Amino acid sequence: MSFALSKPGRFIGALTADLKTIAYRLAAAMVICVILTFASDAFLTTNNLLNVLRQASLLFLLASGLTLVILTAGLDLSVGANIGLSACIAASVMKLSGSALLGAASGVGVGMCIGVANGLLVALMRMPPFIATYGMLWVVHGITFWYMAGTTIYGFPSAFRALGSGYFLGVPIPVYLMFVFLTLGAFFAQRTTYGQEIYAIGANRESARLSGVPIARRLILVYTVSGAMAGLASLVFLARMNSAEGDIGEAFTLPAIAAVLIGGTSLFGGVGTVSGTLVGALILTLVLNGMNLLTLDASWQPLVTGVIVILAVFLDTLTRKRAEARK
Repeated sequence: MSFALSKPGRFIGALTADLKTIAYRLAAAMVICVILTFASDAFLTTNNLLNVLRQASLLFLLASGLTLVILTAGLDLSVGANIGLSACIAASVMKLSGSALLGAASGVGVGMCIGVANGLLVALMRMPPFIATYGMLWVVHGITFWYMAGTTIYGFPSAFRALGSGYFLGVPIPVYLMFVFLTLGAFFAQRTTYGQEIYAIGANRESARLSGVPIARRLILVYTVSGAMAGLASLVFLARMNSAEGDIGEAFTLPAIAAVLIGGTSLFGGVGTVSGTLVGALILTLVLNGMNLLTLDASWQPLVTGVIVILAVFLDTLTRKRAEARK
């Protein structure tokens, strides 16, 4: 969603454009579903559809916080490493204390601290987000591998495991979490002053500054939220896997960025929605699920994800150039 200052017409126009973007992506998701229905008899089954929703929910939890960062024209490359350290700390605390609640709080707390560190590097140290979070990625990976020292922690309370593998009324619990944070994220981004200021920073940082937006504080806020959501995603993944080891989060960064970009959020900032990110997570999950059902070699999945990211950025750049040409 593009930020619009004090002009209802521009606000409504931006909202309409966002709805159209989401509608196009929902149509793309439906096309993928139709193709997979004919390509594999296993696709349109209850178990498989619930599995798609479960996988998409984990990806969305991670990508939803990242969406706010990218809306400010930033980037958080440390989310995968964040999942790893947060999950390992949560697992350790849970095993040592015997308290699932304390372990969960530790995981989210670690994720939030990593987010705050990223925010301070970007907002106060004025480091480019790519460099700051890429460096943080390696720092966090190093701490995780040092802390775990090649060991594996496994075996958690059944109440905690339900967070990742449990069901309620036949629907995986992570799916409920997905819709709860979709509602909270959409409300925050599009219905609060904080959210509008985040859009303003991404649309035009200098104009936002002259309008009185506290740039540094809002940047720290979005990176903190991204870190906290990575911590929450680590709990869901940990509960699903029932084990933690040093490399647990390495594979999540690219899919999370891909989900945000596929959902219509611009790398240039100021355009996008949390709802679009949910659709992006569904599209990417459907593609990877289809590859599994068609028994395609798993080594192709990173390649396909990379191609999708490139196409999403290309379309974003093309759309931006056309919009500037019309102006």
